[in-house]
Amino acid sequence: MIPHPAQYLLRFDDLCPTMASERWRLFENLIREFGVQPILAVVPRNRDPELAIENPALDFWERVRSMQAAGATIALHGYRHLCASSGRSLIPLHKLSEFAGVSEDTQRDWIQKSLEILHTHGLNPRLWVAPRHGFDHSTLKALQAEGIFHISDGFARVPYTRAGMTWIPQQLWAPAVKSSGVWTICIHSNNAGEEQVVELREFLRGHAGQFTSFDRVTEFRVRPLETREKLNEIGALWRFLLSRRIKRHLR
Repeated sequence: MIPHPAQYLLRFDDLCPTMASERWRLFENLIREFGVQPILAVVPRNRDPELAIENPALDFWERVRSMQAAGATIALHGYRHLCASSGRSLIPLHKLSEFAGVSEDTQRDWIQKSLEILHTHGLNPRLWVAPRHGFDHSTLKALQAEGIFHISDGFARVPYTRAGMTWIPQQLWAPAVKSSGVWTICIHSNNAGEEQVVELREFLRGHAGQFTSFDRVTEFRVRPLETREKLNEIGALWRFLLSRRIKRHLR
């Protein structure tokens, strides 16, 4: 059943000690102001130069723990965020990824180390967010072996089960009004400017009551997608890929 009116989840990616700290504080303030319970996708051991924006913030882990205590859900966002594998992902948005195409044993080793790091810092990751949407069936098997059974990805309009996992779709990268369904808005605070902060604040002012949380979404009666929704999911993916190709061509 497609929820009506629409429900929204807020997700923030690429959180790590070397992120753009002051930009992130702007979004932290919004989270507190509106009482949102977001998904925080944390990179356990960042080695991606693009995320090495500042010197490591000494209070990073304390701040994330505080947000977890206030209701945020921690997501495991890869291991080192180094995307060097050309394996085909189940969500084919990028040519390179960290996990897709890597052996299952290696993927499980990375996931074990990632969980250990986050647990050491007092965090309890409850779902998976793949860097660049890059993961394959070996990733899902490794996650399940380590007790992770939820994933934030996909283009459906409702959470569903597939390959032993519960998928919570992530279809938006900016606020957008929808009439029905469950919509995850993914924000990369490192790349966001004042316009994105203002845009999100205005959207929250008008739709704060429609924002949900990981805990509430996982209470849904999830099941495999019916044929109609599978077709809708495929169509949404290809529309997104086509739109991105057109935008690149017009640059």
